[in-house]
Amino acid sequence: MISELIRVFGRIGLLSFGGPAAQIALMHKELVEDRPWLSEDEYLKALSFCMLLPGPEAMQLATYAGWKRAGILGGLIGGGLFVIPGAIVITLLALAYGAYGDLPLVQSLFLGVKACVVVIVIQALIKIAKRALKQPAHNMIAIAAFVALFFFATPFPLVVLSAGLIGAFFQAPTTNNLDAKLPSLRKTITTIMIGLAIWAAPLIIVAITQQKFLLEVGKFFSVLAVVTFGGAYAVLAYMTQEVVVSYQWLNTDQMMDALGLAETTPGPLILVTQFVGMIAGLAQGGTALALAAGALTLWVTFVPCFIWIFAGAPLIDWLDSRPRLRGALAAITAAVVGVIANLSLWFALHVFFDQITTHEWGIFSLIWPSFASIQPAAVALAVLSGFLLLGKNWSLPLVLLISALAGLIIGAF
Repeated sequence: MISELIRVFGRIGLLSFGGPAAQIALMHKELVEDRPWLSEDEYLKALSFCMLLPGPEAMQLATYAGWKRAGILGGLIGGGLFVIPGAIVITLLALAYGAYGDLPLVQSLFLGVKACVVVIVIQALIKIAKRALKQPAHNMIAIAAFVALFFFATPFPLVVLSAGLIGAFFQAPTTNNLDAKLPSLRKTITTIMIGLAIWAAPLIIVAITQQKFLLEVGKFFSVLAVVTFGGAYAVLAYMTQEVVVSYQWLNTDQMMDALGLAETTPGPLILVTQFVGMIAGLAQGGTALALAAGALTLWVTFVPCFIWIFAGAPLIDWLDSRPRLRGALAAITAAVVGVIANLSLWFALHVFFDQITTHEWGIFSLIWPSFASIQPAAVALAVLSGFLLLGKNWSLPLVLLISALAGLIIGAF
């Protein structure tokens, strides 16, 4: 059984390109259609549960499927093999980027990647909006989230928390399966406590050895790991603000490049955090520190995903019966639409214009471009990517490659 788990989840990990929607569809084919590892009902319940959790829902779904098949070892295999192939690729890309990222031709290549990223985020916005905005109230929550982020620079965790509370409070109770039994809380709490101790172990070691930079990296991405509701796109704006403005580990262009590279690799898009940690480490102390920062980032980002599943999987039937929790999830998903809309506009402004200024009046904040600094090449590449990705429905890796090569050609001339 273990060898079959390794074979199946290894294949899923190597083929998991295209973001959460494509990854979830791939797992449905492998785990529900091609082999009877999960029933349709089990799969959908598990997916709904994973969407309620912080972190990458596709990776957590793989962990759940492995856990369902072979307990904790199966879960480690399922979730681990979903992440490891992409993490290896990101490691190599980050080291190469640190060595060659400043070359003019490489920058031209990344101009095409960044222009395509704008379209990718818009595509994610469209897909999530179709799924999430099912009621007028959800539309209002999405708009309110966008306004709070774009015009008032409200912290991302506060937006998510507020949406969840609104959804839970205004969700009318129903009698749908309210007799579902609550599993042993003692076992759940024990699992959580053991998991948290394992999660914290590297941070304790870093603190004892007084590695200040690594401790900052570990603490920041630990916090990020528990507020990443709605997937990677939803948290990118928050991460960018902290990494670029507060910590000054990367600049805006490097953050854009990080997302573009993460889009080209298998595995969860939140692997962009590993790239960020490694580039910050390269700037602070070279290759050894970059590898340490990348490994620590991976640990604090993904270990919580295993904790949530191992502790929460036995609760799935009970949680599915709680209407207020479902209401909170629906509201958070609606807020994510506004979060991604904010991210789309932020990306577009920074790709299409060289000069961006921030205007603040009390609690009101607004970023505004200098229209004289527009980059026609970036606009043209984005139009090309939009035509191929949204108009022709070409595959994401192919469109990324075409846009990057087009940027290279423009740069050469």
